[in-house]
Amino acid sequence: MPLRFSTRDLPPPQRRLGWQKAVSDIYFPLDLAFAGSRLFDGTLEAWSLGAVSISRNCSNGMLYRRHQHHLVEERDESYLITIPELAEVRFVQDGQDVSCAPGGFLIERSHLPYEFSHADPASLWVLKVPRRVLEARISRPERLATLRFDARSGAGALFVDMLRIAVARIAEFTEASRHLIGGQLVELLAAAVTQDSRVLSGSSTSVRNAHLCRAEEIIRSRLGDPNLTPQTVADACGISLRYLQQIFEAENITVGGHIRSQRLALCDQRLRDPRFRGSISEIAYECGFGDQAQFSRSYRARFGCTPSEARATARDPVTGNLSR
Repeated sequence: MPLRFSTRDLPPPQRRLGWQKAVSDIYFPLDLAFAGSRLFDGTLEAWSLGAVSISRNCSNGMLYRRHQHHLVEERDESYLITIPELAEVRFVQDGQDVSCAPGGFLIERSHLPYEFSHADPASLWVLKVPRRVLEARISRPERLATLRFDARSGAGALFVDMLRIAVARIAEFTEASRHLIGGQLVELLAAAVTQDSRVLSGSSTSVRNAHLCRAEEIIRSRLGDPNLTPQTVADACGISLRYLQQIFEAENITVGGHIRSQRLALCDQRLRDPRFRGSISEIAYECGFGDQAQFSRSYRARFGCTPSEARATARDPVTGNLSR
């Protein structure tokens, strides 16, 4: 069920406290500062699409702060993709200060302190995506944080259009359809951001980065091959194994570690997707794991639960509550 909160349903003295609770419930814990002394007015709606959620946030001027103390008990990282429709917003994180007007969107990380603000009344669409879901489509998604992207044309515009359409028709969808559409939104987001020159440049030179992107694409397309190794990736890229290793080391990861990480992310995605009805061992095998016990150990180390626990959680009846 969709969630809806309006400050107009509360007595004026309770509106600000009610808004803080609603925001923290739908996104994650935040400190709020309210612009001006006039009566605060805000509405917040949220819809679940499988592992991701969409919200629409309309309010007077606001400042949201995510502090280090908010992160102490937070385990699962999420990304917020914020699309302003009315008024410019400002976002500060990790030493970067970016403004985003209507016609663009920006990306925020939950696991780093930040400030998000808009001085004027604003209307925002927000897509909340767990890191485990995003990194199954985009390698090293932390590169996206604090970047502003174009939502006026191409894949960026299609991403925003589909987000709005999905909400308009969400009552018509089954649970399986909502899960599928949530995945498609993340695919469109990936298409919109991964070709951006700032994402492509990373910390590598242009030549190295071209090889890095090529290697990542080869790995992503061959995760089901149990014989995929750093050497086969290097051969497919037409470069030496040592050079490939140096390229990945510059990104603080090994080639083998990246292959394993992508396989685990794909397994997690399928375990939580109601459309995949195969056994856990079948899913592991289809994602390139030949040893079931090793897969289970690696999965638990990565996600903090067993594969069977992840599948059981995904199959719980829909309660209407959005996971934080």
